[in-house]
Amino acid sequence: MTVASAVMTIPQGKFFLGVVLIAIFAAFDMLDGTMARMRGGGTAFGATLDATCDRLTDGALFAAIAWWLFYTDGAPRIVLGSTLAVIIFSEMISYVKARAEAGGMKVNGGLIERPERIIIAFIGLLAASVGFVSVLHWAMVILAVASAITVVQRLVLASRDPQAAAGVAAPHGAKSAEELRGPSER
Repeated sequence: MTVASAVMTIPQGKFFLGVVLIAIFAAFDMLDGTMARMRGGGTAFGATLDATCDRLTDGALFAAIAWWLFYTDGAPRIVLGSTLAVIIFSEMISYVKARAEAGGMKVNGGLIERPERIIIAFIGLLAASVGFVSVLHWAMVILAVASAITVVQRLVLASRDPQAAAGVAAPHGAKSAEELRGPSER
């Protein structure tokens, strides 16, 4: 419902309605996982599904903003480019954490996490809904810079984790170094 709200309201310039609907559905999204865990029903798949849906909603929100900026607003290239960068960096912020956790590392924090990205986007959208489109422009530029910084911060955190130097297995089906050497090199 959050994705549908974003793609059906924001490209049409219905920012206030979009923010209200997205906020309502985001509130339910935050509660469902918490309630499941509190009731002892949270699962690894549920957490994976929740994180995947979060990435979809983030992508839809910022893609809808980019759509409006390009097709309706005629925003400067720096603003449109920043919005596209937000889409990429938002995904990377989450990916760095997920990949680090898959490797046994803890990577928490950074300058701007998902709630802050959503709040800043909402502020920009609400300002644009009452005629202050430049606030939305600035919100996208600020989000792009802050999100890029957060990706770097998380990579630094991962590099400093005690598990950072642990070896990793080769992908399934990959040949060993011994198998890769030719008979003359053995």
